[in-house]
Amino acid sequence: MFKKQIAAQLYTLRDYARTAEELDATLAKVKAIGYDAVQVSGIGPIEPDEVKRICDAHGLAICATHVSYERLLNDLDAIIAQHQSWNCKYVGLGGLPSQYRTSREGYEEMATILCGIGSKLAEAGLELVYHNHKFEFQKFSGGVTGMDLLLEGSTPQGEPAAYSLELDTYWVQAGGADPVAWIRKSQRMKVVHLKDMAIQDDQQNFAEIGEGNLNWAAIIEACREIGVEWYVVEQDTCQRDPFESLAISYKALQQWVYQEEELKGDVTV
Repeated sequence: MFKKQIAAQLYTLRDYARTAEELDATLAKVKAIGYDAVQVSGIGPIEPDEVKRICDAHGLAICATHVSYERLLNDLDAIIAQHQSWNCKYVGLGGLPSQYRTSREGYEEMATILCGIGSKLAEAGLELVYHNHKFEFQKFSGGVTGMDLLLEGSTPQGEPAAYSLELDTYWVQAGGADPVAWIRKSQRMKVVHLKDMAIQDDQQNFAEIGEGNLNWAAIIEACREIGVEWYVVEQDTCQRDPFESLAISYKALQQWVYQEEELKGDVTV
């Protein structure tokens, strides 16, 4: 993992990015922490050209996004144009619509829909990525989970994958699954969400990286093995200032960042 591969998920800072002025001030702080990239999600209704201008002004790449399911269905041409103008390859769906969550058939239908959307994005040089929560780990007939169905359904009848996963380490753990095993299972994954899980007052809580109980050395190693391109730090809720939370996570990740003297010809970004 290189420093420039670590991104901040703006959903963490959604309360500080409701206007262009707020976004400008927020990204200045994100850059000052040390981040070189962001994932655009949860910000206010700011024109795409303005978002790109502000990111460029602070030297921040846009590595990925989350867009709504409704936009993917009804506004795909605009999504393609927006991502191409941002030089952003990864189009993210942040979660499964509720009507598809309750049955095996629902997941299978959703996988078919995502394949159609993903194929159209691929024609434009983009890639659809799916972000999980814990509900996808519910088991259905035969002991298969919703996540299994989404992963299997991404390659219908042996065709090239039409979409990939954007695993969230916290939510995999919350679903009773092993983040390391699922990273290795998701061989095509290029974007991962990093967040820790702490136990406080007998409750699971979002935590900064290194402040909880996830096995980060093993998680980062597995991400390296499969060629993850973007390590996105996200914290849904913070128990301190969210900028401080992003700084704590960023600092914790530095122990796994390749140093200049370690760069070899066979190590690529």
